[in-house]
Amino acid sequence: MASSSNRLRSIRLYKELHRLGREYPDPAYDFLGKLRRGFERNRNLTDPEKIEKAFALWEYIRKETIALYSLKKYRHLKRMYYTPGR
Repeated sequence: MASSSNRLRSIRLYKELHRLGREYPDPAYDFLGKLRRGFERNRNLTDPEKIEKAFALWEYIRKETIALYSLKKYRHLKRMYYTPGR
């Protein structure tokens, strides 16, 4: 039962990261390729502690990517509406 819940959790996390990675600001970084290779590398983990550590890493990457997008939007708005010297 625990393996099926981990499987569903990993699929949900992979899909969410894949959606976020489609619009990654730096196309040279190959976000989607690194995402796929990272999940493939962790595919055969069996130790529950290592599995949780991998989930924690991917959750961290998800949060950092969302923060990167927020910063990108903020910088764009600042450029559009802020006039220097005012």
